[in-house]
Amino acid sequence: MHNNSFFKTLLLLVSISFFVSCDKEYSEIGDALIGENNFDLSKENYNVVAYNQKITPIQSDNLPINALGIYDNPAFGKTTANFVTQVTLASVNPTINLALNPVIDSVYIDVPYFVDATQTKPISNTTTVAIAGNAYELDSIYGAKNAKMKLSIYGSGRYMGTQVGAAQTFYTNQNAEFDGYKIEYLGKRLNDDPDKSQNDEFFFNSKQNTLIVKDAAGIETGRTYSAPSMRLKLNATFFKDRILNTPAANLVTNEAFTDYFRGLYFKVEQYGTDKGSLAMINFANGKITIKYKENTSATVDTRIDKTIVLNMSGKAVSLLNESNTNAAYDKATTLPNMALEADKLYLKGGEGSLAILELFGADINNDGVPDELANIRNNGWLINEANLVFNIDASSMANSFEPERIYLYDFTNGLPVLDYLVDGTSAVKPKRAKVVFDGNLKKAPDNGTVKGRGLTYKIRITNHIRNLVNRKDTKNVKLGLVVTEDIAIANFNFLRTATITPAFSVAPRASVMNPLGTILYGGKSTVPDGKRLKLEIYYTKPN
Repeated sequence: MHNNSFFKTLLLLVSISFFVSCDKEYSEIGDALIGENNFDLSKENYNVVAYNQKITPIQSDNLPINALGIYDNPAFGKTTANFVTQVTLASVNPTINLALNPVIDSVYIDVPYFVDATQTKPISNTTTVAIAGNAYELDSIYGAKNAKMKLSIYGSGRYMGTQVGAAQTFYTNQNAEFDGYKIEYLGKRLNDDPDKSQNDEFFFNSKQNTLIVKDAAGIETGRTYSAPSMRLKLNATFFKDRILNTPAANLVTNEAFTDYFRGLYFKVEQYGTDKGSLAMINFANGKITIKYKENTSATVDTRIDKTIVLNMSGKAVSLLNESNTNAAYDKATTLPNMALEADKLYLKGGEGSLAILELFGADINNDGVPDELANIRNNGWLINEANLVFNIDASSMANSFEPERIYLYDFTNGLPVLDYLVDGTSAVKPKRAKVVFDGNLKKAPDNGTVKGRGLTYKIRITNHIRNLVNRKDTKNVKLGLVVTEDIAIANFNFLRTATITPAFSVAPRASVMNPLGTILYGGKSTVPDGKRLKLEIYYTKPN
């Protein structure tokens, strides 16, 4: 995995204890002084210069979760998310003896969906009045519920292993390349079952899986239930040729196997007038199960059941295609407009866009320090708290799913900001951790059955501002703002081609994972004051 800022991050981490100790000392002194009425607590708002920046094709291999499907977002455009992954043998070097007449009974792929645990409810069988599994609500699905799309699964002929001793890097815009390497079997895809819900009319089904257990005579003896998943039948003859009939040398290690059986390619296409939907999926938890029977020996025809399992835990790539782009979004993120101070900031995950923020305005006297920052230093202010407050353009986002969190980072150096690093707070949901740093979506209250929509995001940068005020050698860096799928992931992924103006070559990894976007009001003077992006600083100063 690429992370160009490892050593810079390490150096910053070493410095954290110094900064935290300074903050602790200030808090103790500040409390005493405030109690003696030597200081007045004040607040000041500062305008922020902010503009948009396009994220060009970006590294998208080995993400913790991946998107699959189609999401037609009216605020941004259509995202089509395909996926490719290596597969590995759960147990290497399986014993397959063709003399024992192995015959495949079934091959199926099973990839679990995310479910909303708070909505899981037991259901009753009306005949036996006994619990018969659960009713589920899927989580991380964007688009119309049960919207259909065409899903095709192919073998992948694209080698994804090391080349000249180095790991390959893959990017969001390589779908055409992988599509050119897809392996059809007798001109067909692998999920070729007559049941159209498994291919041409596929949808993300929230219904639980039911496994019927039968005895040797074919009589049902019981049923077991499991949470919803992408459970599809695959072409048995293809796997007979590629697994059962292959030379043993191809199965002896997973290195040999992934060189031979390159992987699977998942391709989605629009079905009729349905706009489709998109799901976030942890494909690494998926598996392919090959069930077959063979004779017990070359001289005895008694059949026994055997199984080979393939794990979907090899190298994987998220392949994203953006189309039908919203005109306002396209204009705002295309030169020269994206280089200008913006009235609206467009944050879009994947191969999307980010916002760049510059604090404290102009350096009119050209001394290398913004005049507003110099004024704070000269006045000897002690910073109690500093926040960036972003208001959502609710009308533009009215018909779009909203990202639950945004993330602020040091754009100039490709690093987390200090406030992110020192925040060790946790939450019941890990993705809600770093509560002090924040960035969580603030919503209006629900109105009956109507869910409240997003109002604001707030990010606390108290330590970042204290550092700028107290340490004159600290550079006032540009800040980057993106949507994030997981606040715990602070690594960066490389752009396929670095940009020149402004110069940057990485963007946050967790932003690549998130398919959503949000539109925020910028800091331009034409934005109404109540909606305008502001840096709010609470401070104390001697009387």
